[in-house]
Amino acid sequence: MTRSRYRIFETEYAYFLTCTIVGWLPVFTRPEAVQIVFDCWDFLRRERGFRLYGYVVLENHLHLIASAPDLANAVKSFKMFTAKALIELLERHGAEMLLRQLRALKLRHKAESEYQVWQEGSHPKQVGNEEIMRQKLEYMHNNPVKRGYVDEAVHWRYSSARNYAGLPGLVDVVTAWD
Repeated sequence: MTRSRYRIFETEYAYFLTCTIVGWLPVFTRPEAVQIVFDCWDFLRRERGFRLYGYVVLENHLHLIASAPDLANAVKSFKMFTAKALIELLERHGAEMLLRQLRALKLRHKAESEYQVWQEGSHPKQVGNEEIMRQKLEYMHNNPVKRGYVDEAVHWRYSSARNYAGLPGLVDVVTAWD
């Protein structure tokens, strides 16, 4: 029996995904932490046919729209790799309070690790047409605006809003999906 009603079942479509840090802890406050995410997406693009259509990274969660021949396993690999790398980064920086919280929030059945970085699941929602793609991109890109972090979506550096506005972004995304 699966843990979530959300499933990736038709790989020819892109999916809107949300990955949340346990306890909504602010892990992505350092540029190096966000770079771990970007480097992993780059690896998945090169090695697993991962296509990134849009994203936003906030301090405690991220949204993305992506597709891949085996997207479920690509997301699993993403979470495993980034969790390990983020823990190593936090240990290097002596972020003891955050590490204690990640240890305390670890679910009991996660016996193979000392910490838990990501909440279980990614709540994939299929992006079946152009209207849904536009709606999900707008939602993602406006997330930092709604939180009051920036006045315009293109001003948030950890977002594909810049790519869609014709400006250079920090990560390449596929914008020609329509």
